[in-house]
Amino acid sequence: MKGLILINAYNQMPEVVHQSERLKEEFEKRGVLADIKRNDFFAVSVSKDLTCSVKDYDFCVFLDKDKYVLQGIEKAGVPLFNGYSAIEVCDDKMTTYLALAGNGIEMPVTLPAIFCYTEGAEISEESLREIENTLGYPLVVKKSYGSCGVGVYLVKNRQELKEKSRELMKEPHLYQKYISTSYGRDVRVIVIGKKVFGAIIRKSEKDFRSNVALGGTAEEYELPESAKRTCERIAEILGLDYCGIDLLFGEEGFLVCEVNSNAFFGGFELATKKNVAGAYADYIIERMKNHKTNRQVK
Repeated sequence: MKGLILINAYNQMPEVVHQSERLKEEFEKRGVLADIKRNDFFAVSVSKDLTCSVKDYDFCVFLDKDKYVLQGIEKAGVPLFNGYSAIEVCDDKMTTYLALAGNGIEMPVTLPAIFCYTEGAEISEESLREIENTLGYPLVVKKSYGSCGVGVYLVKNRQELKEKSRELMKEPHLYQKYISTSYGRDVRVIVIGKKVFGAIIRKSEKDFRSNVALGGTAEEYELPESAKRTCERIAEILGLDYCGIDLLFGEEGFLVCEVNSNAFFGGFELATKKNVAGAYADYIIERMKNHKTNRQVK
């Protein structure tokens, strides 16, 4: 068996490199060859037919967010972890919330920003008033695309809201109720094969965001059974083989903040001493054995 670990062509953050190298290490401990490649070689092309240059791999762990390459590889029949629809829905935060809505998943009240493609446009006073009346101050403004806490802003008044809305006018973004009871802390839950693998609590003494990438600290956390069931339900709804789910501490229980299809696990492994990469490799290998059996039966 041989797998491909595909990472972004340009992003060489240490976390990205570490993630791919840990997975390769754990695959090869289990006798599975794995190549790490940057997504800079045009893995797919289309004309009358689809051409895929990685179709000879048994599977692909997709650690990028390039939806065109992702869709092409999936269409070529290469098993993907995660698949196209799962990564696409998690890449856009607002799309994630919309997919989860109506399924009994508690989330902060969220408003999608009004779509704009007109240069020099201004958000109306009526729109600003509706945002602040719905969410109150302070409120959170988020870019729809982004990770590691980047593109997340705490807005404290009308002037700041107006300025941030103007700044992000032509970018997909959203407005969200600020959960003050979770200031500087949240819970990151790792889910593998739609089962909770473990959780950490992340804390920051100086920022409302608790991301380890922004200087937060992490330690292992015992997640209540009800929260475990919620996280497993989220993975099921979104079709995720692997993910990190961020939970906020609400007044009456946990609220889902974000779902990350390619969640970094370096900090998690350090904090918990649990082998995330190994567990993910085991899951993929077992899935591939079942995939091979099913193909032989057919």
